[in-house]
Amino acid sequence: MATRLPLARDAPESGSGCGATPSGSTKLRSPRERKRLPKWFKTSLPVGDSQVRYNETKNRVVENGLNTVCEEARCPNVHDCWGRGTATFMIAGDVCTRGCRFCAIDTAKNPPPLDSSEPESLAEAVGRMGLSHAVITVVNRDDLPDGGASHYRDCIKAIHEKSPDVGLELLCSDLDGDMGSLSALLEGLPLKVFAHNVECVPRLDSLVRDPRASFERSISILAEAKKIRPDLLTKSSIMVGLGETDEEVSEAMMRLRSAGVDMITLGQYLQPGDRHLQVDRFPEPSAFAKWDREAREIGFSAVASGPLVRSSYRAGLLWEEAKGGEPVVTRESTGSAVSFLKISQIGQTQTI
Repeated sequence: MATRLPLARDAPESGSGCGATPSGSTKLRSPRERKRLPKWFKTSLPVGDSQVRYNETKNRVVENGLNTVCEEARCPNVHDCWGRGTATFMIAGDVCTRGCRFCAIDTAKNPPPLDSSEPESLAEAVGRMGLSHAVITVVNRDDLPDGGASHYRDCIKAIHEKSPDVGLELLCSDLDGDMGSLSALLEGLPLKVFAHNVECVPRLDSLVRDPRASFERSISILAEAKKIRPDLLTKSSIMVGLGETDEEVSEAMMRLRSAGVDMITLGQYLQPGDRHLQVDRFPEPSAFAKWDREAREIGFSAVASGPLVRSSYRAGLLWEEAKGGEPVVTRESTGSAVSFLKISQIGQTQTI
């Protein structure tokens, strides 16, 4: 019998479900109250070899009619990632069975059936784009007995069979807490990274995430994944600007590291549309630099922390960093990543 995790919430709530508003935290505002983006929200276009690779990837996408999350979600880092041979694809449909208040993906209790040809089509797309690292993200499929695990597995295996040199990262759902499905998914799967996002600090679960999701369940999924596959790097992401305090971010990072999570990204939440949660605050770059430093000090092997960082930001380079390579944030930047690290004139990494 499959083992399912119970839902557990630490946060004191003033209500229940997604509509709850923790005291002193984020609330829904009218559209005219939407906060303006601060001056540090900017990116720059790639240059040199990165520009050449971005153009090549873009041309392959257009010529082959391919679809990526990078373009569909209008990711601010698309130039950066494509210029480094990394792209993200969403599988299992474009309709999710959950309704998180930060997410723009459509929701339905009974989404359309899975596309049985998707594994082959996805493998073809990755092969045609000439990637070095591919991130495969998923929608929640609570309508399926295994939460979609067997389909996710088929997609990963199909890519690996066609492009064995491409590094693969799975940004997975919580599979409804089904540890049996998680085990069936991961056993022998040709992955480099298993990622699952906690999204926000525990106190804000009931405001930000679907009632079926929680920090407790997410962290248990990550810990179990490491137990099943100790060889895999595990990764998670935290959004800020939802009503959390700086101290809560630090505490959430500590809990992730205690669960054996190897890699972490931190980025600014941006409101997708008027029906979604509004931004509570825009932490300054210095705050992201502080969290970057803290994350490294408590033992994360790779960190990306900045206002425009997203969970798949520089995914291939983040994996290299976790394996002992140069820190991602010291590479040529597009302005979307911020860190307390810099490379000095003599090539030594220093803190600032």
